[in-house]
Amino acid sequence: MRSICVFCGASPGHNFVYRDAAAKFGKLVAEQGLELVWGGGHVGLMGVVADAAVAAGGKVWGVIPRFMVASELAYPADQAHPGATEIILVDDMHTRKATMAARADAFVALPGGFGTLDELFEILTWAQLGLHDKPIGLLNVDGFFDPLMAMVGHMRAEGFIKPQHGNFIKLADTPETLLTELRASPRKHVTPDA
Repeated sequence: MRSICVFCGASPGHNFVYRDAAAKFGKLVAEQGLELVWGGGHVGLMGVVADAAVAAGGKVWGVIPRFMVASELAYPADQAHPGATEIILVDDMHTRKATMAARADAFVALPGGFGTLDELFEILTWAQLGLHDKPIGLLNVDGFFDPLMAMVGHMRAEGFIKPQHGNFIKLADTPETLLTELRASPRKHVTPDA
């Protein structure tokens, strides 16, 4: 595993533990010699995780649609994230997700909102369809993802998710544990009917 794509909030959330965990995760990714792929934003947890990776000497790759560059959610085109390895400008959100996925060897979701869940569920769906076999993890800071995991369990119990597909997600409370679990995950290609 050489690179990790991080999905997380463009907001910091109300609880400081989310920011602390994002900073710790970004720092640890860099310290372990991994590259960080992120959405290119400078606000919220997106900015925190990227800043921490850069501060620890890591390589970070931002992928952002052109229409977001001028908004407060993104670094202006002439002021790329300080220390970012590269900011890749794309035409739309679909291309952004595909570019981030292509650059990553694993995926991690930190706390976030609709955008974070959109990115996470697209990656999970691609794994379910057999389009990739890369590990997927959730940093379950302060139990943030407990309700989501309960819903996944409910969907599995009701027959909407095959048992093996519900096991795609690695769940851990700390960045250290999550990175260890992702590194230990065998990359086994799963076909849709497997």
